[in-house]
Amino acid sequence: MLISVEGVYRNGKVELKELPADVNVEMRVIVTFVEPKFIDLRARGIDEAQAADLRARLATFAEDWNSPEMDIYDNYDAAKANLPAR
Repeated sequence: MLISVEGVYRNGKVELKELPADVNVEMRVIVTFVEPKFIDLRARGIDEAQAADLRARLATFAEDWNSPEMDIYDNYDAAKANLPAR
């Protein structure tokens, strides 16, 4: 079984954003530290004008992405597993 859960490392401990279902009291884990959510667009060949254009075009999707109905995709595999069999 492999489950990914977002969390924060703080003061020597990992604080999980949510506790996944089907997790035993004691289980082995693998912790992966990720870089902050900063993306160096210049390193990817995107200048300021292109970044502004991308932000403007993607802003039209923000309302949909941030709607409560989209939360189901945060744990899509678990939601899909709960669907009735066809």
